[in-house]
Amino acid sequence: TAVGDIEKNFQVCADLTKQASEAGCKMLCLPECFAFIGSADKESLAIAEPLDGPLMKRYQELAKEHSIWLSLGGFQETGPDPEHRYNCHVVVDSDGNIVSSYRKMHLFDLDLSATNGPVLKESKGTAPGTEVVTADSPIGRLGVTICYDLRFPELFQELRFVHDAQVLLVPAAFTVPTGEAHWEVLLRARAIETQCYVIAAAQAGKHNEKRSSYGDAIIIDPWGKIVGRCEDASVTGIGIAEIDLENLKSVRERMPVASHRRYDLYDSRKKV
Repeated sequence: TAVGDIEKNFQVCADLTKQASEAGCKMLCLPECFAFIGSADKESLAIAEPLDGPLMKRYQELAKEHSIWLSLGGFQETGPDPEHRYNCHVVVDSDGNIVSSYRKMHLFDLDLSATNGPVLKESKGTAPGTEVVTADSPIGRLGVTICYDLRFPELFQELRFVHDAQVLLVPAAFTVPTGEAHWEVLLRARAIETQCYVIAAAQAGKHNEKRSSYGDAIIIDPWGKIVGRCEDASVTGIGIAEIDLENLKSVRERMPVASHRRYDLYDSRKKV
Protein backbone atom coordinates (compact mmCIF):
# COMPACT_ATOMS: atom_id res chain seq x y z
CA THR A 1 0.00 0.00 0.00
CA ALA A 2 1.95 2.99 -1.27
CA VAL A 3 1.53 6.34 0.48
CA GLY A 4 2.81 9.88 0.05
CA ASP A 5 6.17 9.09 1.67
CA ILE A 6 8.97 8.03 -0.70
CA GLU A 7 11.22 6.65 2.05
CA LYS A 8 8.47 4.59 3.68
CA ASN A 9 7.51 3.13 0.31
CA PHE A 10 11.13 2.27 -0.46
CA GLN A 11 11.49 0.38 2.82
CA VAL A 12 8.35 -1.65 2.07
CA CYS A 13 9.67 -2.48 -1.41
CA ALA A 14 13.08 -3.37 0.07
CA ASP A 15 11.43 -5.79 2.50
CA LEU A 16 9.42 -7.41 -0.29
CA THR A 17 12.53 -7.71 -2.45
CA LYS A 18 14.38 -9.43 0.38
CA GLN A 19 11.47 -11.83 0.94
CA ALA A 20 11.27 -12.70 -2.76
CA SER A 21 15.01 -13.24 -3.05
CA GLU A 22 15.12 -15.48 0.02
CA ALA A 23 12.20 -17.49 -1.40
CA GLY A 24 14.26 -18.20 -4.52
CA CYS A 25 12.31 -15.97 -6.91
CA LYS A 26 14.04 -14.85 -10.09
CA MET A 27 11.83 -11.78 -10.44
CA LEU A 28 9.68 -9.58 -8.23
CA CYS A 29 6.87 -7.50 -9.70
CA LEU A 30 5.88 -4.31 -7.87
CA PRO A 31 2.61 -2.50 -8.60
CA GLU A 32 1.84 0.76 -10.33
CA CYS A 33 2.89 3.80 -8.28
CA PHE A 34 5.11 1.60 -6.08
CA ALA A 35 7.32 4.58 -5.16
CA PHE A 36 4.69 7.19 -4.34
CA ILE A 37 0.95 7.88 -4.22
CA GLY A 38 0.00 11.39 -3.24
CA SER A 39 -3.36 13.02 -2.75
CA ALA A 40 -3.02 15.46 -5.68
CA ASP A 41 -1.46 15.47 -9.17
CA LYS A 42 0.88 18.29 -8.21
CA GLU A 43 2.54 16.06 -5.61
CA SER A 44 3.41 13.42 -8.21
CA LEU A 45 4.72 16.09 -10.54
CA ALA A 46 6.86 17.52 -7.78
CA ILE A 47 8.61 14.23 -6.99
CA ALA A 48 9.04 13.03 -10.61
CA GLU A 49 12.60 12.19 -11.62
CA PRO A 50 14.40 11.03 -14.79
CA LEU A 51 15.23 7.34 -14.99
CA ASP A 52 18.89 8.13 -14.26
CA GLY A 53 17.89 10.04 -11.12
CA PRO A 54 18.71 9.14 -7.50
CA LEU A 55 15.47 7.32 -6.63
CA MET A 56 15.62 4.90 -9.56
CA LYS A 57 19.29 4.32 -8.74
CA ARG A 58 18.24 3.10 -5.28
CA TYR A 59 15.88 0.56 -6.79
CA GLN A 60 18.58 -0.55 -9.21
CA GLU A 61 20.93 -1.09 -6.28
CA LEU A 62 18.17 -3.05 -4.52
CA ALA A 63 17.93 -5.45 -7.47
CA LYS A 64 21.71 -5.84 -7.55
CA GLU A 65 22.00 -6.34 -3.78
CA HIS A 66 19.50 -9.21 -3.83
CA SER A 67 20.42 -10.59 -7.30
CA ILE A 68 16.83 -10.43 -8.49
CA TRP A 69 15.04 -8.88 -11.46
CA LEU A 70 12.54 -6.15 -10.60
CA SER A 71 9.44 -5.07 -12.49
CA LEU A 72 8.89 -1.52 -11.22
CA GLY A 73 5.31 -1.15 -12.22
CA GLY A 74 4.75 2.58 -12.58
CA PHE A 75 7.42 5.16 -11.78
CA GLN A 76 6.85 8.92 -11.78
CA GLU A 77 9.27 9.80 -14.57
CA THR A 78 10.00 13.40 -15.53
CA GLY A 79 7.72 14.28 -18.44
CA PRO A 80 7.90 16.30 -21.65
CA ASP A 81 6.84 19.58 -20.01
CA PRO A 82 6.42 21.07 -16.52
CA GLU A 83 2.73 20.12 -16.36
CA HIS A 84 3.10 16.43 -17.20
CA ARG A 85 5.08 13.39 -16.12
CA TYR A 86 5.23 9.88 -17.53
CA ASN A 87 3.82 6.80 -15.79
CA CYS A 88 6.75 4.51 -16.57
CA HIS A 89 7.08 0.76 -16.05
CA VAL A 90 10.79 -0.02 -15.65
CA VAL A 91 12.33 -3.51 -15.77
CA VAL A 92 15.66 -3.88 -13.96
CA ASP A 93 17.89 -6.96 -14.19
CA SER A 94 19.70 -8.70 -11.34
CA ASP A 95 22.85 -6.66 -12.02
CA GLY A 96 20.92 -3.45 -11.49
CA ASN A 97 20.70 -2.46 -15.16
CA ILE A 98 17.56 -1.01 -16.74
CA VAL A 99 16.65 -3.37 -19.57
CA SER A 100 13.38 -1.74 -20.66
CA SER A 101 11.06 1.15 -19.90
CA TYR A 102 7.45 1.46 -21.00
CA ARG A 103 5.44 4.67 -20.74
CA LYS A 104 1.75 3.99 -20.14
CA MET A 105 -0.15 4.71 -23.35
CA HIS A 106 -3.77 4.43 -22.16
CA LEU A 107 -4.46 7.07 -19.51
CA PHE A 108 -7.19 6.55 -16.94
CA ASP A 109 -9.80 9.31 -16.95
CA LEU A 110 -12.81 8.26 -14.86
CA ASP A 111 -15.68 9.91 -13.04
CA LEU A 112 -17.61 7.64 -10.65
CA SER A 113 -18.92 10.47 -8.49
CA ALA A 114 -22.53 9.57 -9.33
CA THR A 115 -22.07 6.33 -7.36
CA ASN A 116 -19.91 7.88 -4.61
CA GLY A 117 -16.78 6.64 -6.39
CA PRO A 118 -13.58 8.50 -7.21
CA VAL A 119 -12.92 11.09 -9.89
CA LEU A 120 -9.58 10.39 -11.54
CA LYS A 121 -8.15 12.21 -14.55
CA GLU A 122 -4.70 10.82 -15.23
CA SER A 123 -4.25 12.84 -18.42
CA LYS A 124 -4.34 16.07 -16.41
CA GLY A 125 -0.82 15.48 -15.12
CA THR A 126 0.48 12.57 -17.22
CA ALA A 127 1.62 12.38 -20.84
CA PRO A 128 0.90 9.17 -22.79
CA GLY A 129 3.59 6.88 -24.11
CA THR A 130 3.77 5.87 -27.77
CA GLU A 131 5.73 2.60 -27.90
CA VAL A 132 4.91 -1.09 -27.39
CA VAL A 133 7.63 -2.66 -25.23
CA THR A 134 8.91 -6.20 -24.65
CA ALA A 135 11.99 -7.46 -22.82
CA ASP A 136 13.72 -10.82 -22.54
CA SER A 137 14.16 -12.09 -18.98
CA PRO A 138 14.95 -15.28 -17.03
CA ILE A 139 11.22 -16.06 -16.82
CA GLY A 140 10.52 -15.53 -20.54
CA ARG A 141 9.85 -12.70 -22.94
CA LEU A 142 7.96 -10.00 -21.08
CA GLY A 143 5.11 -7.92 -22.49
CA VAL A 144 5.16 -4.70 -20.51
CA THR A 145 1.93 -2.84 -19.68
CA ILE A 146 0.35 -0.79 -16.88
CA CYS A 147 -3.10 -0.96 -15.25
CA TYR A 148 -5.71 0.65 -17.55
CA ASP A 149 -3.96 -0.90 -20.56
CA LEU A 150 -5.72 -4.09 -19.43
CA ARG A 151 -8.96 -2.86 -21.03
CA PHE A 152 -7.39 -2.66 -24.49
CA PRO A 153 -6.93 -6.22 -25.80
CA GLU A 154 -5.37 -4.97 -29.03
CA LEU A 155 -2.20 -4.08 -27.12
CA PHE A 156 -1.99 -7.58 -25.65
CA GLN A 157 -2.62 -9.14 -29.06
CA GLU A 158 0.26 -7.07 -30.43
CA LEU A 159 2.55 -8.15 -27.59
CA ARG A 160 1.76 -11.83 -28.14
CA PHE A 161 1.32 -12.25 -31.88
CA VAL A 162 3.72 -9.60 -33.17
CA HIS A 163 6.37 -9.44 -30.42
CA ASP A 164 6.19 -13.05 -29.16
CA ALA A 165 5.57 -12.21 -25.50
CA GLN A 166 5.27 -15.14 -23.10
CA VAL A 167 4.64 -13.33 -19.81
CA LEU A 168 2.42 -10.25 -19.62
CA LEU A 169 3.10 -7.85 -16.77
CA VAL A 170 0.09 -5.84 -15.57
CA PRO A 171 1.03 -3.76 -12.51
CA ALA A 172 -1.97 -1.80 -11.33
CA ALA A 173 -3.71 0.45 -8.86
CA PHE A 174 -7.31 -0.46 -9.71
CA THR A 175 -10.09 1.44 -8.00
CA VAL A 176 -12.28 -0.57 -5.64
CA PRO A 177 -15.49 -0.37 -7.75
CA THR A 178 -13.78 -1.32 -11.04
CA GLY A 179 -11.67 -3.97 -9.32
CA GLU A 180 -14.67 -5.69 -7.78
CA ALA A 181 -16.40 -5.78 -11.15
CA HIS A 182 -13.66 -6.45 -13.66
CA TRP A 183 -10.15 -7.13 -12.28
CA GLU A 184 -9.98 -10.92 -12.31
CA VAL A 185 -12.15 -11.51 -15.36
CA LEU A 186 -10.11 -9.12 -17.52
CA LEU A 187 -6.81 -10.62 -16.41
CA ARG A 188 -7.97 -14.17 -17.08
CA ALA A 189 -9.33 -13.10 -20.47
CA ARG A 190 -5.98 -11.58 -21.47
CA ALA A 191 -4.16 -14.76 -20.37
CA ILE A 192 -6.55 -17.07 -22.26
CA GLU A 193 -6.74 -15.13 -25.51
CA THR A 194 -2.96 -14.61 -25.75
CA GLN A 195 -1.95 -17.94 -24.18
CA CYS A 196 0.51 -16.11 -21.95
CA TYR A 197 1.23 -16.03 -18.26
CA VAL A 198 -0.13 -12.86 -16.65
CA ILE A 199 1.49 -11.38 -13.56
CA ALA A 200 -0.66 -8.67 -12.01
CA ALA A 201 0.96 -6.84 -9.09
CA ALA A 202 -1.63 -4.68 -7.38
CA GLN A 203 -1.82 -1.76 -5.00
CA ALA A 204 -4.10 -2.61 -2.08
CA GLY A 205 -5.90 -0.68 0.63
CA LYS A 206 -6.12 2.96 1.65
CA HIS A 207 -3.43 5.32 0.39
CA ASN A 208 -4.87 8.55 1.77
CA GLU A 209 -8.23 10.13 2.54
CA LYS A 210 -9.04 10.46 -1.16
CA ARG A 211 -7.87 7.18 -2.61
CA SER A 212 -7.98 3.42 -2.04
CA SER A 213 -7.04 0.53 -4.32
CA TYR A 214 -8.73 -2.84 -4.85
CA GLY A 215 -5.69 -5.10 -4.45
CA ASP A 216 -5.78 -8.86 -5.21
CA ALA A 217 -2.37 -9.45 -6.81
CA ILE A 218 -2.58 -12.64 -8.89
CA ILE A 219 -0.62 -14.79 -11.33
CA ILE A 220 -2.48 -16.62 -14.11
CA ASP A 221 -1.26 -19.34 -16.45
CA PRO A 222 -1.86 -19.52 -20.24
CA TRP A 223 -4.97 -21.68 -19.72
CA GLY A 224 -6.53 -19.03 -17.50
CA LYS A 225 -5.89 -20.83 -14.22
CA ILE A 226 -4.87 -18.77 -11.20
CA VAL A 227 -1.56 -20.25 -10.03
CA GLY A 228 -0.50 -17.61 -7.52
CA ARG A 229 -2.24 -15.09 -5.30
CA CYS A 230 -1.57 -13.02 -2.21
CA GLU A 231 -3.20 -14.68 0.81
CA ASP A 232 -4.98 -11.47 1.81
CA ALA A 233 -6.05 -9.36 -1.16
CA SER A 234 -6.04 -6.12 0.84
CA VAL A 235 -2.71 -6.50 2.67
CA THR A 236 0.84 -5.91 1.43
CA GLY A 237 2.62 -9.17 0.64
CA ILE A 238 3.88 -11.41 -2.17
CA GLY A 239 2.34 -14.27 -4.09
CA ILE A 240 4.68 -16.82 -5.65
CA ALA A 241 4.27 -19.07 -8.69
CA GLU A 242 6.43 -20.97 -11.15
CA ILE A 243 6.48 -19.74 -14.74
CA ASP A 244 6.52 -23.00 -16.69
CA LEU A 245 7.41 -22.28 -20.31
CA GLU A 246 6.94 -25.96 -21.22
CA ASN A 247 3.34 -25.65 -20.04
CA LEU A 248 2.98 -22.51 -22.14
CA LYS A 249 4.33 -24.36 -25.18
CA SER A 250 1.92 -27.23 -24.56
CA VAL A 251 -1.10 -24.93 -24.32
CA ARG A 252 -0.15 -23.22 -27.57
CA GLU A 253 0.36 -26.54 -29.35
CA ARG A 254 -2.95 -27.98 -28.15
CA MET A 255 -4.87 -24.83 -29.07
CA PRO A 256 -2.91 -23.31 -31.99
CA VAL A 257 -4.76 -20.01 -32.25
CA ALA A 258 -1.69 -18.24 -33.66
CA SER A 259 -1.91 -20.27 -36.86
CA HIS A 260 -5.70 -19.81 -37.08
CA ARG A 261 -5.71 -16.02 -37.02
CA ARG A 262 -7.18 -14.47 -40.19
CA TYR A 263 -4.79 -11.66 -40.96
CA ASP A 264 -6.22 -11.57 -44.46
CA LEU A 265 -9.54 -10.38 -43.00
CA TYR A 266 -8.42 -8.28 -40.04
CA ASP A 267 -5.31 -6.63 -38.75
CA SER A 268 -5.42 -4.52 -35.61
CA ARG A 269 -2.46 -2.51 -36.87
CA LYS A 270 -4.43 -1.12 -39.82
CA LYS A 271 -6.07 2.25 -39.40
CA VAL A 272 -9.85 2.38 -39.68
